[in-house]
Amino acid sequence: MLVILCLPLMVVTVMAVWASLGLPLLFTQTRAGADLRVITVTKFRTMTNARGPDGALLPDQMRQTVATALLRRLRCDELPQLLAVLAGDMSIVGPRPLPLATVASFGDLGRLRSLVAPGMTGWAQVNGNTLLSDEEKIALDLWYVAHASLWLDLRILLLTLKTIVFGERVNDMHVKAAKDFLHVIRAGRSHGQ
Repeated sequence: MLVILCLPLMVVTVMAVWASLGLPLLFTQTRAGADLRVITVTKFRTMTNARGPDGALLPDQMRQTVATALLRRLRCDELPQLLAVLAGDMSIVGPRPLPLATVASFGDLGRLRSLVAPGMTGWAQVNGNTLLSDEEKIALDLWYVAHASLWLDLRILLLTLKTIVFGERVNDMHVKAAKDFLHVIRAGRSHGQ
């Protein structure tokens, strides 16, 4: 039902991407799913492949157009992931799907993070997202995994709407609680628990 409701927005997004970047409209990446299973994540393309003189990709902001920056701000680029939700590879709410190498670099924490299906939005995304350090994001993700519930998912969905309207803001109270929780996890693992 959500896919059908989002179809008009997807059509507008397709037109905006086509007008500002041309083809292809979509890009795919392999990511870590639940239990570290490999999944394919599809998004609308919002950046060019522009490179600097050294051959390295330019920063994200320099590879976006005004239209695609707005699509990213409104999270419209994420809409194709609804198909991954339908396929059972993702959830609406959960930790963001990360590259396999990134999850592997977290070691045991990466495996804990992968106990639930990745989501289109999550606790880290509504508590600061790009304004957070990697350490803060993993702390928030692990806090979510340990406290996941229907009530928390509904709260995250409401906070996602707030984030889309008002922009990203760090919630220091939630970040501190998650970092304290991460400290407890690490302390327990260092004592062999």
